[in-house]
Amino acid sequence: MQANGAGQGQESSELSCLNSAQNGESSSAGGTHSNGLLSSTDNGNSVGTSNGSSIGTSSAASTASGSEVGSLKKKKRLSQAEEDVIRLIGQHLHGLGLNQTVDLLMQESGCRLEHPSATKFRNHVMEGEWDKAENDLNELRALMHSPNAIVRMKFLLLQQKYLEYLEDGKVLEALQVLRGELTPLKYNTDRIHVLSGYLMCSHAEDLRAKAEWEGKGTASRCRLLDKLQSEDPFPYSDPVLSPLYVPPSGLNLCPDLPAAYLPPSVMLPPRRLHTLLRQAVELQRDRCLYHNTKLDSNLDSVSLLLDHVCSRKQFPCYTQQILTEHCNEVWFCKFSNDGTKLATGSKDTTVIIWQVDPESHQVKLLRTLEGHAYGVSYLAWSPDDTYLIACGPDDCSELWLWNVQTGELRTKMSQSHEDSLTSVAWNPDGKRFVTGGQRGQFYQCDLDGNLLDSWEGVRVQCLWCLSDGRTVLASDTHQRIRGYNFEDLTDRNIVQEDHPIMSFTVSKNGRLALLNVATQGVHLWDLQDRVLVRKYQGVTQGFYTIHSCFGGHNEDFIASGSEDHKVYIWHRRGELPIAELTGHTRTVNCVSWNPAIPGLMASASDDGTVRVWGPAPFLDSQEADGLNENCSNMDS
Repeated sequence: MQANGAGQGQESSELSCLNSAQNGESSSAGGTHSNGLLSSTDNGNSVGTSNGSSIGTSSAASTASGSEVGSLKKKKRLSQAEEDVIRLIGQHLHGLGLNQTVDLLMQESGCRLEHPSATKFRNHVMEGEWDKAENDLNELRALMHSPNAIVRMKFLLLQQKYLEYLEDGKVLEALQVLRGELTPLKYNTDRIHVLSGYLMCSHAEDLRAKAEWEGKGTASRCRLLDKLQSEDPFPYSDPVLSPLYVPPSGLNLCPDLPAAYLPPSVMLPPRRLHTLLRQAVELQRDRCLYHNTKLDSNLDSVSLLLDHVCSRKQFPCYTQQILTEHCNEVWFCKFSNDGTKLATGSKDTTVIIWQVDPESHQVKLLRTLEGHAYGVSYLAWSPDDTYLIACGPDDCSELWLWNVQTGELRTKMSQSHEDSLTSVAWNPDGKRFVTGGQRGQFYQCDLDGNLLDSWEGVRVQCLWCLSDGRTVLASDTHQRIRGYNFEDLTDRNIVQEDHPIMSFTVSKNGRLALLNVATQGVHLWDLQDRVLVRKYQGVTQGFYTIHSCFGGHNEDFIASGSEDHKVYIWHRRGELPIAELTGHTRTVNCVSWNPAIPGLMASASDDGTVRVWGPAPFLDSQEADGLNENCSNMDS
């Protein structure tokens, strides 16, 4: 095909479409493109053939064709968005090696893939002609976003030049680059010190390993071009000003950085179309209410022809099992950290350990731990799942530390008959735990129940140990959560609510806390910023102690029991529930999401049962919709 309009040989510093033949004028003679395709014209219409043969038509057909093409010639000028799409497609095709196709696309559209100076620069980099590439940078200087960008780009070029000299054994030449070219730039002195250390490498393999560099050749030069096209790896000497630095608030001070050296109108960022498609897929997954699997950034794992959508039937909102071995109210349930076991505690004075089948995800009774005279209202697995601690209700002054593997009681602890040990949390080292209750006891103990530290006068409702191994979070009767440091004996206020905090749990990364607040429901707090993030709607929460949880892949979901006999599930970013699970007949006291199997969840209720929830069984859609214990779709 033949490009339309005059001025095709003219080079402009601006990268815009060059199709100017809006009046329908075109060359009357055929031509051969650089890709070898022969084109012929008929009444201004360019006709390309893949085999170079001409196409013959009748006189009448030619007249009709000319009329039709005449209207096409008067098409409007391409918009900026259309130009961008053409360039993105061209870059992608170029990456696939379809260079002739790219030539045709650019010629027919009148667009240019990148600035001529950028093309020249790219070619010189790939050929290792570093002096010419450096001269090209001077031509590109006026097109750069930042006046300092050329220094940073020269640094990257000279670094590659230096490493290639070293790999070739040209130590004197490399030393000259280091001393005479890199050092005078007075840029990133720390990196220059690192580079100088590579002079001591005894052979090329040692250099590539220490420099984490692919070696001289296409791979490392392509990576260099990626860096030159995309971002500045050393934008700031002060780490607090670096875009990679996340301040205590968790907010990025420079969300739009790292920035490209050259504007995209001059040189497109590397693999830009692939990046946009990946972002689109990730955004669709992010907005999918029921997406509960690992995010695969590989585009080959998805279809780009359809929007991403997860079915509700893939979500854990169908009853898989009803466990009826307890003979009274079930107050608590908790999966082990590795997801292979489930522990349930009941008013019937027992703890039952259940084994989770890794294939079928069915649970079966493993062993029963007896003797908790007041019942079991709270359970905590040790970090390695070897031990399980059981606590009782308000009038219980004892706790039990069980060896789950053997079923033996290792420790039965009671400091005083006047104590109320209703909550417990493990230190991350697995060698200590903290426990307390509403009568003012707050202890740190070892595995044998020996008292290590105590904090007087704290009426504890719920406890959690942070990953730093020093800070303990405790909700108390003053409607707050405070952080207590047992090493330096300091404490500070973190969360303040207006109503009693009945229970709380913390996300794996220690950033978010999920609170069940009396008469209010479920609240999500940011522990670093100390702000209320979200109030989740739907749940009925009075003054019963109900335990909610984070769950699903990446802890994207939140689940809670409720006094209206339901289990509620929310996507973490939405206030309205995405599912209401029915089936229990009394208050649901606790919900636990399996940390290793995102599609498995358990709930414990005053109706004496534990329900295990999972995806819909393999039934046809009508049968699945007709299940008695199902998930009410709350998607708006």
